[in-house]
Amino acid sequence: MQTTFTPSDANRPFLTWQRITDWAIEHYRSRTFNKDERIPARPGLLYLVERGSIRLVGSSLVSATTKKTSRRNLEETFLGFVGAGQPFELVAQSPFALQAYAHIDETNIVWMYWHDLDNWPHFRREILDAFRYQHQRKLLWLSTLGQRRTLDRLYGFLSLLIEEFGEPYFDQVNSDMVRGYRLPWSLTHTQIGSAIGSTRVTVTRLMGKLRSKGLIYTQDDNLICLPADTEKK
Repeated sequence: MQTTFTPSDANRPFLTWQRITDWAIEHYRSRTFNKDERIPARPGLLYLVERGSIRLVGSSLVSATTKKTSRRNLEETFLGFVGAGQPFELVAQSPFALQAYAHIDETNIVWMYWHDLDNWPHFRREILDAFRYQHQRKLLWLSTLGQRRTLDRLYGFLSLLIEEFGEPYFDQVNSDMVRGYRLPWSLTHTQIGSAIGSTRVTVTRLMGKLRSKGLIYTQDDNLICLPADTEKK
């Protein structure tokens, strides 16, 4: 499994993260959000997820024309997660816009201007490395979404998410045996469908197919899991 970029990593000493957190609190650059609360982010600022998880959503205005009326609807697409310890920024490009939402309760966000990173040169390099890594992951995501079959897009999408954010879970009898890896947060079939260019109904049907083949299953609060032997294939 891919190790995620978290505040506890050896590359980020606790003291450095603590200094940044203290600085953010002192300058009123820190805030905690509840589940599904929108982060009032704007272009030009750097954001850090100190705790919790962020859900990125892309939105665009689409026109729907009928014989009697013409209306404009907001179409949203799930674009992925940003986990604890990771940076993100929002870019506005009309008619598209990015939005960030707290995916779980008690999600804490720190924000700053890029020049504020001059106070921590090593941390600045680490942030740039993190963005490069995110760019590489997006290329894999695009490759997966290029698959012709919806089933392949679905399975590839779930595999990428769990590879990046998954946590191991262990056998209830043998606590040393890793049964597989699971996504630590719930994700609705509607959100999955928006990410892979499909519908909620189709995702529900195809999830059933993947379960019947033993490629995925759900655990606890409908957390999506990949069996350990699947990870090795």
